[in-house]
Amino acid sequence: MQSARFDRPVIITRHAAQRMAERHVTPELLLRVIDEGQTRYSDAVRLWAWLEVPGRDDNLLCAVLVLEDAVIVKTVMHHWELMP
Repeated sequence: MQSARFDRPVIITRHAAQRMAERHVTPELLLRVIDEGQTRYSDAVRLWAWLEVPGRDDNLLCAVLVLEDAVIVKTVMHHWELMP
């Protein structure tokens, strides 16, 4: 899988894959979150990407990412709320 936004391959950690399965998030949906979602950086390489997905009733989907040679997905959350 390749991120168009970040022009890097996407690596999903075991933890993130487990959370994706629990939350019914497909790889295609995860890539939409990464490439189309809003972002907020915590520093130069760590960020959150989130997306409201029509038809889902679990609020925003969020992926915690680390940008290195690849986009590393650390976890995937739902019922996520953006804090100020």
